[in-house]
Amino acid sequence: MTGSPRLSRALVALSGALLVLWLVLPLLPLIVWSLARGWRFPDLLPADWTLAAWAHVLSPGSGVIESLGVTLLVAALATLLAVLAGVPAGRALGLYRFRGKAVVETMILAPLIVPGIAVALGLHAVFLRLGLTNTLAGVVLVHLVPTLPYMTLVMAAVFANHDPGHEAQARCLGATPFQVFRHVTLPAILPGLVTGALFAFLVSSSQYVLTLMIGGGRVVTLPLILYAYAGAGRDDIASAIGLVSVLPGLLVLLLTARFLSGRHPDLRGLGPT
Repeated sequence: MTGSPRLSRALVALSGALLVLWLVLPLLPLIVWSLARGWRFPDLLPADWTLAAWAHVLSPGSGVIESLGVTLLVAALATLLAVLAGVPAGRALGLYRFRGKAVVETMILAPLIVPGIAVALGLHAVFLRLGLTNTLAGVVLVHLVPTLPYMTLVMAAVFANHDPGHEAQARCLGATPFQVFRHVTLPAILPGLVTGALFAFLVSSSQYVLTLMIGGGRVVTLPLILYAYAGAGRDDIASAIGLVSVLPGLLVLLLTARFLSGRHPDLRGLGPT
């Protein structure tokens, strides 16, 4: 029996290693391509290696660093708006039963079901009348179309398992609405909130069609530059940009890992006693 915990830990470590390997393997061809002068079949590895692609990507004239800043700004603002709208919407869907709830859930899922190009074409006419095309604000707002459903559905699942009785007890003890949210509600929903925000950030940062249609080529994000180089046949530069585009999501995932694992101080004492 003493070997059972060790075996369990070994299996967990092995599973974690296999998962990391599975996630890293797709990036290996990108790394090779970004360092290759040319990689032709049937060569197993490129014959010539160079840092020219990275020199171009990191140069001020390429616009990659600037577009990375725009991508992060748009994704951060879209995520913030998705959180502000998705948390109350998720609470309503998760805690309450009301007539037409199934219709509301279907409408929330509709942007994920309808093809992105159709959504972009429909919204372009609306945004054109509102004067939001070719603007950063318009791109941020249109990114709510794919991000808000993820945020709302995640929070609906979180609030479906939430006990509002704890909030009522806090109010009976004299806590203000802000104190109830800060000390009772927020710690309880924090893992789900971080998960939904992470989904929203990743979805926003990878948008191409919506950004191109509403931004009109004036709001330039990393996906736009990536597709431009990929379409031009510059696999080396496109691979380097692809690796750069992975870094923000990876950094956000690392920063939020402690919330997702339940080891954050705000989550202590929330588990079963």
